[in-house]
Amino acid sequence: MYNLYANTNLPPLMIWRPADVAEDGEDDVLQIIHLDPCIEENGAAHRTERFELMNRSRIDGSPSLLVVRRGQPFKLKVYCNRPFDEDRDVISIMLSVQPMSGEKISHGNGTVVYLPLMKSEESVDEDETGWKACVDTVEDNMLALSIRTSAHASVSRWELAIDTKLMDTDQTKNFAMLDPLYLLFNPWCESDPVYLEDEKLREEYVLSDTTLIWRGCDRSFHPTIWKLGQYERDVLDCALSLLSGVGRVSATYRGNPVRVARALSAAVNSNDDNGALVGNWGQDFSDGTAPTAWVGSVDILQQYYRTRRSVKYGQCWVFSGVLTTVARALGIPSRVVSNFNSAHDSEASLTIDYYFGENNVHLRDFSSDSTWNFHVWNELWMRRSDLGTGSEELYDGWQAVDATPQEMSDGMYKLGPAPVKAVKRGEVNVLYDCDFVFAEVNADEIYWRYRGPSQAMKLVRKDPSRIGQFISTKAVGEWVREDITDSYKFEERSCDERITMMKALKQTSSPFARFYTNEEFHDIGFEIHIRNDVKIGEPFTIVVKISNRAEEIAHPIEGIVHVDTVLYTGKLRKPLKAIPFNVEVEPNSSSSLELPVEFDEYYSHIMDQAYFKIICSASVKGTNYEYFAQEDYRVRKPDIKIQLDNEPLNGAPLYVTATLLNPMPIPLTNGSFRFECSGVWQSVNIPSDYIEAGELVTVKFRVMPHFEGSAQIAAKFNAAELNDVDGFLAFDVGQSVERNAGRSLQDELVFA
Repeated sequence: MYNLYANTNLPPLMIWRPADVAEDGEDDVLQIIHLDPCIEENGAAHRTERFELMNRSRIDGSPSLLVVRRGQPFKLKVYCNRPFDEDRDVISIMLSVQPMSGEKISHGNGTVVYLPLMKSEESVDEDETGWKACVDTVEDNMLALSIRTSAHASVSRWELAIDTKLMDTDQTKNFAMLDPLYLLFNPWCESDPVYLEDEKLREEYVLSDTTLIWRGCDRSFHPTIWKLGQYERDVLDCALSLLSGVGRVSATYRGNPVRVARALSAAVNSNDDNGALVGNWGQDFSDGTAPTAWVGSVDILQQYYRTRRSVKYGQCWVFSGVLTTVARALGIPSRVVSNFNSAHDSEASLTIDYYFGENNVHLRDFSSDSTWNFHVWNELWMRRSDLGTGSEELYDGWQAVDATPQEMSDGMYKLGPAPVKAVKRGEVNVLYDCDFVFAEVNADEIYWRYRGPSQAMKLVRKDPSRIGQFISTKAVGEWVREDITDSYKFEERSCDERITMMKALKQTSSPFARFYTNEEFHDIGFEIHIRNDVKIGEPFTIVVKISNRAEEIAHPIEGIVHVDTVLYTGKLRKPLKAIPFNVEVEPNSSSSLELPVEFDEYYSHIMDQAYFKIICSASVKGTNYEYFAQEDYRVRKPDIKIQLDNEPLNGAPLYVTATLLNPMPIPLTNGSFRFECSGVWQSVNIPSDYIEAGELVTVKFRVMPHFEGSAQIAAKFNAAELNDVDGFLAFDVGQSVERNAGRSLQDELVFA
């Protein structure tokens, strides 16, 4: 066998092995002794240079693996035992998908491709994005090759082999690459269905490895930093495993973004299979990690890939963050979308129906509909040619995809891809699941009074404008919120919005959805006021203002205001406080009543997410009029402040200081800070066992950036008394400096 290391001038970037041993008389057949995958050149051209797979040679000395995008040429340098003779030697390239368990790989389904090696001048073809392999240059014993995959090729691990042959003879040799190459979707290629035209959009929705996720309620919401980490160790392998193993998408269809998106929406959750993440909307997370404790997707996906067991636990923003990571790792443009007052229409009626008894008890057995304070899903960018001719204008672009297990679709917990353009137009029957997404952003809330089995339901109130507020995503190139509400719906209460709602209702089969009456004019008006800047640890006061618009008539009013602690999904946790009232409001005047809530009254019931639901119901005596309204509210948690103590440079130590003020009148115990930084590949954990009431605590640490350009630090703090506290800092890493040659990653994290 040929000595693969005979030429000591060649770096051991990738080793080849002959698939068969030479027979007597075959010594003249060209032999390949070494291959250079041109990691640096291909990484820059394909925007894959940040993948850990592409950096292994400098991380731990093992061979780097090639990660490239389909529909675009990549370079290889092939070193042979003698000069290539184009008059004698015939070379062909074979690419085949690395099969998963039970997969059939064949030429007929596009998962095995044979490419004869052509000269550059011979390789001109009409199909600029089809398969092709050509020789760029020949220098002594080296051939520089250019290989282009199809813009519709399977997004998979591919194996590559080279056959060499003497012309007009049967003498052949086969050489196979020891490690696979990774082929991704390509938003830079116009023929790829995920093509995204604007470079700034591609940088934001494909290349950026950190994002912001908005949480809270429509009165008070805030961004949470989320490290996507699509380049980190095992993340790309985990994404492919989820797609092919859990999602069960065969190699033939792994190049179809519609199928990929739909499969991933099911594979990220564990409800139907051994998916990545277990959902938990309860209070006990003792056998796993609380959803509020995660800083990003990396730990989740690495743990899942290592153990092959679903990770505990997630809620909607965690599912969305993980799906964004997986999509961007595979090359599909993706962004996180938050919707405030998000409807969960369990009955496919396009309305959210609430039923209350005479004592304002919510009759949950009557309907499982609910309104979440917020809900987070994804949008993935792709063409929808599967929806027929003319779909470009109607359906191409952003598609809503949701990995949170809410309702079944085709017998599984998955949602999408639903064209956002179709949702806005009320086309609720368009594939996939447009009806559910339409209800999430545009359902009408309807409140019913149940007065006993022998009496008809009374329609107390309908609210056509509460659902679907402040639909938010991270702005392109900026660490601020972009409001994308108008991409999902027309302006509230506008003519277009009402027409769209009625159009959608006509397409549903639910009889409740067609029950609409016009609201009557009433003399009495109600307003609920609460300060939005209250911090956890402070008291707050609910003020109900009642106005009488009548010119001559005084109105006696009887009612009750109460505040409950709830989960962000709207599920009741504990009734907290209530105050009944009886007032008479004089003509052309108003009356106010107050409901104070002290820290000691609410603290023990809000630990994880600090959400309240304020409900006011009232009746005007002498009339048939009833008022009912509910408001969502939350108290703010503090922010972790982060500052850099020196200029960030690639390969140089970066010193970081973080501070946190305890805003509560009680100490914090058993606390811990967690920091994750782009391009570092390891997290920083710093314990903080005791923080006095009102104390400002400071922690310091050091990281070592590995790449130039934009970077972010994500921070999270959790203690026994206060959790889900976060912060972030975005900054730019400057030009490279000389690094200490023998330093390992373990040396690069120092804790203070």
